Amino acid sequence: MEPEIFVDIVRQALGLVAILVSASIVPSLVVGLCVSIFQAATSINEQTLSFLPRLLVTVGALMFGSHWGLEKLMSFFRSIIDMIPQVIS
Repeated sequence: MEPEIFVDIVRQALGLVAILVSASIVPSLVVGLCVSIFQAATSINEQTLSFLPRLLVTVGALMFGSHWGLEKLMSFFRSIIDMIPQVIS
């Protein structure tokens, strides 16, 4: 049982979490930036104008990216299951 194996598993897990979170957050950030620029240009200070488009884009990103994210999670889980003999021995 080498500690490098566990460090590698944690590194892969954190990388996967960062990728999956950024897949849903980045589109929301882009839409939020565009709406903020629009609000600054037109002097509209309505909070729902900022919230609703970001919510819709985040839900859409989760809907369309969930299959890809689930495939990534399943692949990671399979690789962890395949590493069990290396960890035990």
